[in-house]
Amino acid sequence: MTTGLTLLVLRFAFLAVLWLFVFVIVFALRSDLFGQRVRTIPTDPKAGASGPTTPAIPTAAPAAASASAGAFTELIGQSPGPTQANATGVATRLVITEGSREGMEMPLGGGPITIGRSSESNVVIRDDYTSTNHARLELRASGWVLTDLDSTNGTFVDGQKVTAPVTVGERTPITIGTTTFELRR
Repeated sequence: MTTGLTLLVLRFAFLAVLWLFVFVIVFALRSDLFGQRVRTIPTDPKAGASGPTTPAIPTAAPAAASASAGAFTELIGQSPGPTQANATGVATRLVITEGSREGMEMPLGGGPITIGRSSESNVVIRDDYTSTNHARLELRASGWVLTDLDSTNGTFVDGQKVTAPVTVGERTPITIGTTTFELRR
């Protein structure tokens, strides 16, 4: 009798563990397919966190590129700032040269730009070879500096893997996952 009861308890325990495994897989798939919740960034610094706001998205993408769902979105919460950037002679645009959104370009702001798969990144690349927080571009006195954020598959500048922050010149190919882009004026 105890053997039958033990076997019944083990069957129910195995069934419970199996269902738990199924729920974990469904949750992980849902997270991968639909992403995480998008946090809103206030566009007006005086507004603070008092009310709901939506991020500002520049409309620099061509109509055909913005109509198709793809691997790239525009810079979020960045203002182009062309007069400041042109006065110093640094790049003002980010142009995709290879990948699913080839030919798309967007303005660069003056602040740091995060690149990755996360919906919280300024430049979102939907790609299996891109990490959630993959790389960061910062405007410094020497120009745009690219830093790899300990990504799984690495960041490459002109074919060389980035191991330390590197200054990126204009029209130098930057490869993240299957997407290659360049900085241009």
